[in-house]
Amino acid sequence: MMYAVGLVLTLLVHMCVGEYVRLTWNVTYVQVNRDGYVDRLAIGVNNQLPIVPVYITQGDTLFLTVHNMLNVPTAIHAHGLVQTNMPYMDGSSMITQCGIPPNSSFTYEIRSNNQSGTFFLHSHHMGQLADGLRTPFIIREKYPEYDEDVLVALEDWYATDSRDKLVELLAPDTNAPLTPTFPFGLINGYNGNDTQTIQFTRGKKYRLRVMSMSTTEYWKFSIPGHKLSVVEADGVACEPQVVDGLDLAPAQRYSVVVTAHESDEYNFVYNCTLYADFVPRIAGLNPRVYTGLIEYKQGAPIKHVTVDDLVWADDVSMRARDKEPVFGVDRQIELAMRGFLTTDKRRLRRLGTLPYAEPHVPTIFTAMSMGALAMDSRVYGPQTQAYIIGYNQSVELVIKNVQGQPHSQHQHGGTFQIIERGPVDHSELEPPPDPRFSLDDVPKIPIRSYSGVPMRRDTIDVPPFSYVKVRLRMESGIWLHHCHLSPAHDVAGLSVTFVVAPDVMQKTLEIPRVLYEQCAMQGIKTEGNAAGNWGFDMTGLPPVPVEMPKAPASVQGAPAKASVQGAPAKALPKVPK
Repeated sequence: MMYAVGLVLTLLVHMCVGEYVRLTWNVTYVQVNRDGYVDRLAIGVNNQLPIVPVYITQGDTLFLTVHNMLNVPTAIHAHGLVQTNMPYMDGSSMITQCGIPPNSSFTYEIRSNNQSGTFFLHSHHMGQLADGLRTPFIIREKYPEYDEDVLVALEDWYATDSRDKLVELLAPDTNAPLTPTFPFGLINGYNGNDTQTIQFTRGKKYRLRVMSMSTTEYWKFSIPGHKLSVVEADGVACEPQVVDGLDLAPAQRYSVVVTAHESDEYNFVYNCTLYADFVPRIAGLNPRVYTGLIEYKQGAPIKHVTVDDLVWADDVSMRARDKEPVFGVDRQIELAMRGFLTTDKRRLRRLGTLPYAEPHVPTIFTAMSMGALAMDSRVYGPQTQAYIIGYNQSVELVIKNVQGQPHSQHQHGGTFQIIERGPVDHSELEPPPDPRFSLDDVPKIPIRSYSGVPMRRDTIDVPPFSYVKVRLRMESGIWLHHCHLSPAHDVAGLSVTFVVAPDVMQKTLEIPRVLYEQCAMQGIKTEGNAAGNWGFDMTGLPPVPVEMPKAPASVQGAPAKASVQGAPAKALPKVPK
């Protein structure tokens, strides 16, 4: 009898806690030709690219052992997952760990807890995301409300690897505009011209997980002739919003439920469009339009449907399914995205008062070792752009985009409630780079607010010349907030750090010994301020960059010239709508 009771209790615990899922990644360089045109060195897993998507079930814990076989450090971030009580598992290089040294290993413990939805795993060290170290991470519900689950993972792919791109981006300005190239699109890891067929059976409900793992460009997705019912954004379930299409900024994800038609007389197509509004439109190159087959019956004719005035998914008008009440405001922080041309002519960017730069001591170790001074932002260094947030404090961020290029802003450590969207005051806008373009051409942007219950997400698009207000309440820990355009914007300085309740961290956290050891292997200190000293002595940090009195147009807004994988551009940038 006691054995039977024990067995029942064991089963109940297993049902509540979930499975332990163990994976091993050997992170290696691989030679690939993903776009059908250019061979290049990339980063894969187990000598493979694309990397196999990871699936677990709500309540499971993923133990991901990463063997770093590169010649530089790496770190893996579970994008969108809230690492409750374990900020050291966030995988942000020089923020929550030193990075995994070459020829070393680290096991990430990623608890799904009560989260489910569409996420992804990617490197958070320099520009390795753009070199291929990224894959979908799907946490399925225990009791799905649909018949089949379909993944549509969208990526952009550049011919130039991230290290070369960074050299170009951060090189001293030559008074000539940057000439960005336009990438190719990948769908589920492969050339967008070889799209996979999606099989539909009459009357069935399909959950399509449409996600952007892009580094810079945006995607649109639609199935003409079918309505899309949005049920999730960035891992947050929402009340259904029926739309015709999705517009995805880099790192955003949506789940839509599509009900198949009752007739299999016709097949249909789905459209995936890779585009950028901040470089010239060139037919066949920007945008790049990829189509795939929605197959009801093999050999059936394709019905091409034209939809006028498409309705696009709109996060500010969505409503979170759990109806979490809107937070009050304990503190408001204003962040504005701006270009920053230094006196030594480096093209940087800033979100706070200065461009972000990595500290010499990972921020989590400064918070843990500085005692009462950990509550003073100065110990984190001038360029870590640290904001000290109190325990359980609600923060309203006012994120302003004063430039002519959209920005995709990602929050580590939680989701934010979407409160309001609107126009930036005309006086704050940075002048566009092209003299033929006037700020008077900026379209009128309406003010729109949430209704009743705010939607939440972890990555939000901030269109040109607009602002967004969001509210959030984060767990104690060190959490990065940054532009997810990588490496062009995040590495160039569009990041800030939220240091949340460091006094609580000091009492409750125990950082695994292996993280200290891996810092020591790289000669990185694990105590002291951002410079590895005590008090406010920042000796050893690089000099704080000084901004030119008036930045030339080459760092502001959309470039006047552009090329698409080498093709010269002739058209002016369109004013984003």
